[in-house]
Amino acid sequence: MKQAGQIILFRFPQTDLEEGKLRPALLLGRLPGDYDDWLICMISSQMRHYNPQFDEIIQDNDSDFAQSGLKVASVIRVGRLAVVEGKVLLGATGQISPERLQRIKNHLAEWIARF
Repeated sequence: MKQAGQIILFRFPQTDLEEGKLRPALLLGRLPGDYDDWLICMISSQMRHYNPQFDEIIQDNDSDFAQSGLKVASVIRVGRLAVVEGKVLLGATGQISPERLQRIKNHLAEWIARF
């Protein structure tokens, strides 16, 4: 069963809409309504993409790293969002702590509130 905070595998599309590689993504939450649609954000091991005002780094010495299922320190890229149907999500590898999930949601909400 899918739930917010899980790290799942997904073929995240490129910005030019070409099919991307199989990558981890974070489930932020299920959208309201009758459909199994989820807001997700990309996770990358490429630390150069980290935006300190926006993104979240999960490192191997963090208390929730082992349960995340990630293999290396990674950037949870809050600016790389997608809404996808649940059936295209390829399974969970782990999950992050509720505290980290809330921090990520707060960063996103604060950014949206600036508009």
